[in-house]
Amino acid sequence: MLDEERERPDPDVLLRRIQAEDERQTRARLKVWLGFAPGVGKTFAMLANARELQAAGGDVVVGWADTHGRYDTAALLLGLEFLPRRSIPYRDRTLEEFDLDAALARRPGVLILDELAHSNAPGSRHAKRWQDVRELLGAGIEVHTTLNVQHIESLNDVVAQITGVVVRETVPDAIVDRADEVVLVDLAPEELLLRLREGKVYLGEQKERAARGFFRRGNLLALRELALRRAAERVDVDVQAWRREHEVATTWAIGEKILVCVGPAPASARLLRAGRRMAAGLRAPWVVAWVERPGTTSLSSEDRERLEAHLRLAETLGASVVRLVGERPSEAILRWAREHNATRIVLGKPTHSRWRDLLRGSLLDEIVRGSGEIDVHAIAGDEAPEAPPRRPASGASLAWREIAAAAVLVGLATGASALAERLLALPDVAMMYLLAVMLVAIRCGRAASIVAAALSVAAYDFFFVEPVYTFAVSDSRHLLTFGMLFAVGVVMSTLTLRIRRQERGAVEREQRTATLLALSRELGRALDEREAARAIARTLAEVFRCGAAVLRPGPGNALAVAAGAGELPLDAPELAVARWSFAHGEPAGAGTDTLPGSRIRCLPLRSGPRVLGVAALAAGPEKNWSHEDRDLLDAFTRQGALALERALLVEERERAALRARTEELRSTLLSTVSHDLRTPLAAITGAASALREQAAEMDAFERGELLDTVVEEAARLERLLANLLEMTRLESAGIEPKREWVPLEEIIGAVLVRLEAQLEGRSVRTELPEDLPLVAADPLLLEHLVLNLIENAVKYTPPGSPIEIRAEAREGRLHLEVADRGPGLPAGDEERVFEKFYRGRHPHQPGAGLGLAIARAIAQLHGGSLVGENRPGGGALLRLQLPLDANPPQ
Repeated sequence: MLDEERERPDPDVLLRRIQAEDERQTRARLKVWLGFAPGVGKTFAMLANARELQAAGGDVVVGWADTHGRYDTAALLLGLEFLPRRSIPYRDRTLEEFDLDAALARRPGVLILDELAHSNAPGSRHAKRWQDVRELLGAGIEVHTTLNVQHIESLNDVVAQITGVVVRETVPDAIVDRADEVVLVDLAPEELLLRLREGKVYLGEQKERAARGFFRRGNLLALRELALRRAAERVDVDVQAWRREHEVATTWAIGEKILVCVGPAPASARLLRAGRRMAAGLRAPWVVAWVERPGTTSLSSEDRERLEAHLRLAETLGASVVRLVGERPSEAILRWAREHNATRIVLGKPTHSRWRDLLRGSLLDEIVRGSGEIDVHAIAGDEAPEAPPRRPASGASLAWREIAAAAVLVGLATGASALAERLLALPDVAMMYLLAVMLVAIRCGRAASIVAAALSVAAYDFFFVEPVYTFAVSDSRHLLTFGMLFAVGVVMSTLTLRIRRQERGAVEREQRTATLLALSRELGRALDEREAARAIARTLAEVFRCGAAVLRPGPGNALAVAAGAGELPLDAPELAVARWSFAHGEPAGAGTDTLPGSRIRCLPLRSGPRVLGVAALAAGPEKNWSHEDRDLLDAFTRQGALALERALLVEERERAALRARTEELRSTLLSTVSHDLRTPLAAITGAASALREQAAEMDAFERGELLDTVVEEAARLERLLANLLEMTRLESAGIEPKREWVPLEEIIGAVLVRLEAQLEGRSVRTELPEDLPLVAADPLLLEHLVLNLIENAVKYTPPGSPIEIRAEAREGRLHLEVADRGPGLPAGDEERVFEKFYRGRHPHQPGAGLGLAIARAIAQLHGGSLVGENRPGGGALLRLQLPLDANPPQ
């Protein structure tokens, strides 16, 4: 039955396998032909494969293919279906590009799209062809494409260093990693150079330039190695995924990978250097691991510092550091080695006595016996003998208190058993002592539990086993009871201590996870970079119990504190440490290899290649940074950097939207104002010209009409310019109304006098109560507001229709209504009439569409509001509300 359980497949693994298979079947495939230089035959290989797919009955369509004038490549296109190319006018010529919409409409089974790194012509939907490919894959279309290794984004700087040529057209690594299949198209550099000389790569002068520059043999050799390594990395990823999916437990020695096991022993430093030399000789990745046993005694401060020093040395030497947890270190090491396909395990030779191996087991022997196909290297460390782990000095007094408590509990069990001796049988007394040992094991440490077990055996023998009050035993069967009682006490103490250690470790991990979760939630709620910086600084200060701050670059790239929590020394030396960390993108200060004597520790907040700021903590050289602390700090800074980047992107997006709105406003202003300015200027110019040239021939009436035209159009021009200036002034920062006590009746009367000429032929009805209170407002601004409201009603009210003006005071506010019987407000766009330059359904009406926008801005400046609605029976109603002071003057 147990064998059947072992052979039964893991349900989680089966579920992952089914999900992976479903994803492979449902998502569109991307196949990339990868080469190290132009001319190696990527397009030829891709088109040859396309012809094979077509011959097998596949639906293959060519979206774009560059033959570069090569006859043999062009011959492969014969018989394949082509998509028509899209013509894009650009400056004085027409460019041809891949037609994305035609491909989406055609939806072929396989689309051939050459040159993944190509930049599309201006005016295309996407700037880059790889963006076209991403949209095609999202639409479920399989894409076959080509790519040279120098166009991969992460290799761009390496290629520039090798060739001296900075490649501008790059493809993100995520697109290459998304590929379901990468086919390496390889060619010997000598053969490629021969093809170049024969004109099969470039023609004419371009061939000569390529031979002198990019196509040098050294460049091609280096690029070829980059392409081979990139393809090998992809193959390794596919192999690891397949092994995980099919639960392959054995190691496949297809590539070397070294695992170096270290601990607090001094010999570990030599192991690290030996592992580094081995990895360099084999050109293999190497990993440094140490195993934490939850059920063992914690390390002393000296051993902990030595272990942290070893882990820092490993990182300095270029290793990846992993922390393993397991009851048996050998099982944890072998399990990790098999899961990650490690081919070699490096261990130190034991320096302790063989008695220790006999009693506690040998780590080296267990790993050698369980390694199977993995090679195990035992390397001699330093000559100094290995020191046994020691308990911290502070635990000595605690151990004695626990032993005293164990003695008291055993005494209580003895007293209770003696008092109830007539009621208890001898086995019941043994259970009482076993209960005492259990309590000691739960509450105290291992030493106290062993002492309690020994005292229980002695008390049980002395007080209750015949002959009593002696340690003699008349019945040898009691010896088994003594042994079992002592063994149960020892086993229970070991198991209980192990559970307590595991519980403590689980609590610590849960606290760290909860802290990370809380930080991620707080950062997710951050609306700008200052809130994100405050969240980072506050979390760092709370977790590490020290002052913390986030420094961001300001004008001139000088660092300034964006947010802080607690006390943090930031004098000139500390700011120099922060500037170094920001400039180099590396940790600096206390606990690092750079400026370790500083009073602060600085870590760069970087997202990709961009350093967004520095996180600083008040931690002097005396603070001991454990590996867990550094991992947690690194996680905090990574999350913080992502949150800062997101906040900056949001701000940049808002600035871009503001620039777009400003540009739209500027265009609207130019188009609107230019027309409204030209109309009165043309009338003024025409009337003035007529007066100058024909004044002698005109009578007084005609000259009067022309002069009236000049005056009216000049007044109209003045109102337009006044509105523009008023809108600009209201939108500027810092404007404050000059409030005075103003009677509304006088404001309305003054406005009606100013509009007397425009009101000719229209009736105005006013309903103003005699006890209307004074309003605290800027007289000039309030008059401008009322003028715009009444002028708007005049503009849209037909002759003969009344304009109604009503005012009243209620509920601490002054209400003013201006109503007309014109066409009313646009249905559904009642709010838009208050936008700048909006002229509704009557754009032929004179004006720039600023009157109501200015009126609402003035109302809001005074703490009031302005709304509009349509009246029953037709017409518009504009309602103004202004706050009234509780005690106006009489």
